[in-house]
Amino acid sequence: MGMLDAVAARVARGEKVRFRPTGSSMVPLIRSRQLVTVVPLDTATLDVDDIVLVRVAGTVYLHRVTAVAGQRVQIGNNRGRINGWTTRDRVFGICVEVDGVPRRNVEGKSAWNDPAEGS
Repeated sequence: MGMLDAVAARVARGEKVRFRPTGSSMVPLIRSRQLVTVVPLDTATLDVDDIVLVRVAGTVYLHRVTAVAGQRVQIGNNRGRINGWTTRDRVFGICVEVDGVPRRNVEGKSAWNDPAEGS
């Protein structure tokens, strides 16, 4: 199991996870080793250009939503490569911060309940 598989499992259990992905496929949105924060997602709120933690054809990616069609979402990197289509239930979480800077247009998309805020 790779690092992103382990992160996806934690997010799927409802955890907020901070980690440092490697690679250049999401530059300039995310550079290699920048600290990202991913939280569980209400998949009904998915939009094109959301950065999500998702499984496509057996591989977990932290990539962009490039299209939405009903229960299916298309995933690609920030360099024009399309990874493929998957279903909403394989989208684990949404990236809400990069190096402590909040991402735009993520308000109301989280399904994460902060234990520090109480119920």
